[in-house]
Amino acid sequence: MSILHNASDVLRCFGTGCSDITVTEVSTRLGLPKASASRLLKAMRDCGMLEEIGGTRRHRPGRMMLDLAAAFRHSSGLIGRAGEVVAAASRRFGHTGYISLRDGFEVTAIADFEGTNQLRVVSNIGRRLPAHACSTGRTLLARLPEAEVARLYAGHPELELLLSRLAQVRAEGFAVSTQETTLGVEGIAIAVADPATDEVVSLCLVYPHTLVTPEERDEMIAMLAEGAGEIAASLGDAAFMQPLLKNRIPQ
Repeated sequence: MSILHNASDVLRCFGTGCSDITVTEVSTRLGLPKASASRLLKAMRDCGMLEEIGGTRRHRPGRMMLDLAAAFRHSSGLIGRAGEVVAAASRRFGHTGYISLRDGFEVTAIADFEGTNQLRVVSNIGRRLPAHACSTGRTLLARLPEAEVARLYAGHPELELLLSRLAQVRAEGFAVSTQETTLGVEGIAIAVADPATDEVVSLCLVYPHTLVTPEERDEMIAMLAEGAGEIAASLGDAAFMQPLLKNRIPQ
């Protein structure tokens, strides 16, 4: 099983702002002998998981990975329906939208919808963010019982603040992130789940912080909430809470 674990570790490298990688970089990141890293990348090339970029000795994800990503999205009715909601909101308001999933302490976007406004946030699909420090992550963490969050983040210096912020998300039904992960960028997010498959996704719009008024932000949240609410009702997501909107200024 070790070669499978090592291969998965190589693939995870591409989710941290890395678009290609060399044998030397794999050896350093994974702590493998260079010869072992070379054999690993060759095996991954042979099975289509990786491909070499020309004669540069740099590797990127193979086309098979694109097929797998597409299959993953299509296999999930929740992701597809959430994508329709975010795509419609992105078209209406002109801001970039995402569908995100949580993996432990991190969240990553698995689908994106680029905005049409002249000044807009550039898509960062695949970028991993700390779940506690962004709106999408907090909406997903808020779906967990408080005791489970406390166990997950035991010893974290901001645990009490996180628990307080998650309680606010549960009460209000949405989360706002103001310039936490990217300077000048604000994000709003709402989570919805499919109890039948235990899938939970976060629907998000991101936009330049200075260009959106509280009233405009509420309009965007309301549209995401309407779509997410319809998904929740049809899938039986009893934990979904319709957002409370009163032009709350994010803290």
